[in-house]
Amino acid sequence: MTVLPRTLLAGACALALMAGQAFAFDTRAKAAFVMDQTTGTVLMAKRADDALPPASMSKLMTLYIAFEAVRNGRLRLDEELRVSQHAMDYAGSTLFLKAGERVTVDDLLHGIIVLSGNDACVVIAEALSPDGTEDGFARLMTQRAQQLGMTNSTFKNSNGWPAQGHAMSMRDLVLLARRIIEDFPEFYPMFSQAEFLFDETESQNRYNRNPLLGLGIGADGLKTGHTQEAGYGLVGSAKQGERRVIFAITGLDSAKARAEESESIVNWAFRQFAQQTIVTKDKAIASADIWLGAEDSVGLMAEKDVTLLLPLATPGGLKAEVVYTGPVEAPVKQGQQLAELIISPEGLPETRVPLFAQDAVEAGGFMDRMMTVSKNLLARLQSQPEETM
Repeated sequence: MTVLPRTLLAGACALALMAGQAFAFDTRAKAAFVMDQTTGTVLMAKRADDALPPASMSKLMTLYIAFEAVRNGRLRLDEELRVSQHAMDYAGSTLFLKAGERVTVDDLLHGIIVLSGNDACVVIAEALSPDGTEDGFARLMTQRAQQLGMTNSTFKNSNGWPAQGHAMSMRDLVLLARRIIEDFPEFYPMFSQAEFLFDETESQNRYNRNPLLGLGIGADGLKTGHTQEAGYGLVGSAKQGERRVIFAITGLDSAKARAEESESIVNWAFRQFAQQTIVTKDKAIASADIWLGAEDSVGLMAEKDVTLLLPLATPGGLKAEVVYTGPVEAPVKQGQQLAELIISPEGLPETRVPLFAQDAVEAGGFMDRMMTVSKNLLARLQSQPEETM
């Protein structure tokens, strides 16, 4: 171990690891954010906190609030909601709803998820708005987003129609997607539905726009987006084995580029990273020096296994340090927290793991204490430079 100034000690932890820096993914997207949902590891962040036009990807916020309303009883799936003239007047992706007709909440949710219906969003919005208007619902969306930790999101409408100030960051979109997946498992399967025929007279308008569905890569959601201002974007998720990856990209110049980039990101995230258990619980991985104790040192251990998502490419050493203030004065209780293990994979966020005393160490007797003091005094004398005459 290397002694740092004063009593702070640090040292390289002897872990038998092979890891290294993954090849950086050079995305064509204007902004992107990729997260391993299973471990919470951020795999890519490019302009991730920029507030940008999200287009239809912002419909996920309308869906989140709608899912909450169904769960708490404010809406029923079989309840029929009236279509307003304002909802009918929206262009773009629609269900071709007619003012005055009534549509079930279940059909509206499917229409938003599968067909990206702008009009369906407004019907939901007006039903849940504090003042019955889409503007009031947009303010509710912004407030709820802030409560969820989405600090770079502001909504001006329910569906992502171009509007001054209507913006979201890619990080916020991934956070929202993760909340939908984790908070509403009963509704999430809707996002993998390949088609939904709402109106037989509009039979061509029934296919899910998510280009990843059906590719055999585990993709099962969430939402595409496109406007001239925003470009082509996608909030996507895929699950392979026990791992799930969630990502958001925007600013691509075509639907083809969006499809290719999304598939490449999913393949990269699963092929270039793997989970590894690098510390086993209750096994000493380092030791801390003890001051005035019956023993000179005590083993340091983690209370649980430490599993990290690590890059597979370019194998090399993984930097890990044990840091504590010491020497630790006796007595020491078994299980007492004494140190931190700091693991720093290159290109990924560091992980801090608390370390605890493996055994109890009693205070030393008189002779033990005298020997410790004597050794310390002798070491100090030996370290002083010889006096120059």
